[in-house]
Amino acid sequence: MAVRYNADTKTFILETKNSSYLMKVSRYGNLLHMYYGDRIPDEDVDYLVVLADRGFSPNPNEAGNDRTFSLDFLPQEFSTSRSGDYRSPSIEAVWGRGEVSCSGKVAGYEICPGAEKIEGMPGLRLMPGEKGETLIIRLEDTVSGLEISLSYTVFEEKDVIARSVRVTNRGEETARLEKVMSVTLDFMESDFDLVYFSGRHLMERGVRRIPVSDGIHSIGSSRGASSHQYNPFAIVCGKDCGEDNGQCWGISLVYSGCFLIEAEKDQFGQLRVNGGINPQGFSFLLEPGETFQAPQAVLAWSGRGFTELSHIYHRIFRENLCRSPYRKKPRPVLLNSWEAAYFDFDGEKILSIAKEAADLGVDLFVLDDGWFGCRNNDDAALGDWTENREKLKMGIRELSEKIHDMGLQFGIWVEPEMVSEESELYRRHPDWCLREPGRPAVRGRYQLVLDLSRRDVCDYIIEAMNGVLDMGKIEYVKWDMNRSIAEAWSALLDRNRQGEVLHRYILGLYYVMDQVILKHPDVLFCGCAGGGGRFDPAMLYYQPQIWCSDNTDAVNRLKIQYGTSFAYPVSTMEAHVSVCPNHQTGRITPLNTRGIVAMDGVFGYELDPTRMTEEEKEECRDQIRFYKKYYRLIAEGDYYRLTNPYENRYFTAWQQVSQDRKKSLVSIVITDREGNDAQRYVKLKGLEADRFYRIEGWKGKYSGKLLMSAGIPVPADLTEYAGIQLILKMA
Repeated sequence: MAVRYNADTKTFILETKNSSYLMKVSRYGNLLHMYYGDRIPDEDVDYLVVLADRGFSPNPNEAGNDRTFSLDFLPQEFSTSRSGDYRSPSIEAVWGRGEVSCSGKVAGYEICPGAEKIEGMPGLRLMPGEKGETLIIRLEDTVSGLEISLSYTVFEEKDVIARSVRVTNRGEETARLEKVMSVTLDFMESDFDLVYFSGRHLMERGVRRIPVSDGIHSIGSSRGASSHQYNPFAIVCGKDCGEDNGQCWGISLVYSGCFLIEAEKDQFGQLRVNGGINPQGFSFLLEPGETFQAPQAVLAWSGRGFTELSHIYHRIFRENLCRSPYRKKPRPVLLNSWEAAYFDFDGEKILSIAKEAADLGVDLFVLDDGWFGCRNNDDAALGDWTENREKLKMGIRELSEKIHDMGLQFGIWVEPEMVSEESELYRRHPDWCLREPGRPAVRGRYQLVLDLSRRDVCDYIIEAMNGVLDMGKIEYVKWDMNRSIAEAWSALLDRNRQGEVLHRYILGLYYVMDQVILKHPDVLFCGCAGGGGRFDPAMLYYQPQIWCSDNTDAVNRLKIQYGTSFAYPVSTMEAHVSVCPNHQTGRITPLNTRGIVAMDGVFGYELDPTRMTEEEKEECRDQIRFYKKYYRLIAEGDYYRLTNPYENRYFTAWQQVSQDRKKSLVSIVITDREGNDAQRYVKLKGLEADRFYRIEGWKGKYSGKLLMSAGIPVPADLTEYAGIQLILKMA
């Protein structure tokens, strides 16, 4: 059994293949966190919590004169506010005459087969034949009437525990939620590091590792999306933790909106990690009988370092989160028109680019921004989803048919959540935007954000997007979102509910995607938000791949894709070969290297093949043939980071290994060279130690143990920014 309750010790035990998670009901009804880590046979770990009289740590009333029991230092599963625990709480609420105290005691539990469905939001699901159970523990605050349901779905074979929270108002008066965390994880010590992923537009998900220190360190977004700046994923790890050794705990939020992950080291050297919706600007009214559902948090533990943790997340997201049939299908190699033409095109130019793309062996041509309304730059026409026949000299149906006649599939770009002030939609419905009345609008990219907290706006977008998909034979949609939300004010909500707008926006977005994306399972949808500004697990529920970054520079992409790989599988990271000098950095890198880096993701092109030489075209044909030949290995193999590009300035290397360990692909890119340079080696991973492998193009065969212990020499003749791919096959 993955979930059980020991009535004698009042302990809940959750078990995955390799981990145990224990909670205990205290003698006063509080739910205490006892253990999360390597799987253990124990069901009573009371000895781990040492009670003591700690000065200025208050005691709950029910403890009487027992000064050793205080929530100020006890590890908790869900910390309620104003209860004597001065650490950052899991929940904050206002009710009655302005009271804010909330003290949840265990009032019951149930163990259910299967996975919990997260109402209105994406969540993990069990696959057919997979083992899993859900524990729901009900906490009750009898004074306020708030009931808190803590849900734990155990994915036994995947080594994952998915947590979520529901808050129900059982009282007789309206309550206002001001903070609801999806997960609280208390550690009884704090000699840890915190790893998180931060950056900016064009340089997303850089890896940051800091020691846990006194106070609170938080990451998050208040931009209305998960953001380019921070990713809703963090790792707590031991000081000795590396790629292949040491303990680490992952926390990932299945949410696309404003989020918060905070790590607090308290006065007694303990660590609390909270994760959930960002409370900044958030409030949510609960009328009597109403329930608020928080997003799901995905927890994983590894005793063998970051690589094992990554493999856990890669498998669970690829197999148990993504809903698209394309999660198991080979992805088409595409060519996107954006960096090839930007807004400067007509139908004839598009067809000439597509013709050359077909000659290269590309499977899919994508028409990016500029095909609709009066859209000749990014100042106008968003919201007017009608084809611009004057510009194209034909309709989308005719264009798509001509492209299909070339043997290509056809894809199209949309940005459904936005509107331009210079548009027919805005002139008809200016109140459909998120903007405060009486103030000049805050613009981003000269566009405003549609109010997806409104059902009428959502219904318009659904109708418009379904209309786009009916324009022609469309097999791919790039769904973009190119600005952050600044003015979270809705014309339909009263003043007491404006704090709900940002969360209701995300719920509206999920509703739209339910009605458009899930209703068109044969269409491959790619997520995008100015590149990687909404690269989060919830988007993968709808879109099996996300444009990793607007930065197509191969050298910059080494770091971007390195950081992304800690939580997200290769099959989710769309990556393209673009022209040089690169449009974002001006850097010149070999075409071969650009191909190698783009194959560390869902492979495609972002260039104009009509301007390529015959030699370049033939090289692209070779890249496409190679990618298709080894697609399963690249997309579904176990992923290994062989170097850290933040520490190794000389080269970056990574490796994919097939599930049966019979094949492997090793990729190396040189990032710096020195005169009379030293010979460097890279140690491989994931091979069978006692089996032998041949490396294509090399003489002899080598044991997996040798290749992993001594490594292989990095070819000395590779110049700066040059790269190489090596195929290994079991002899």
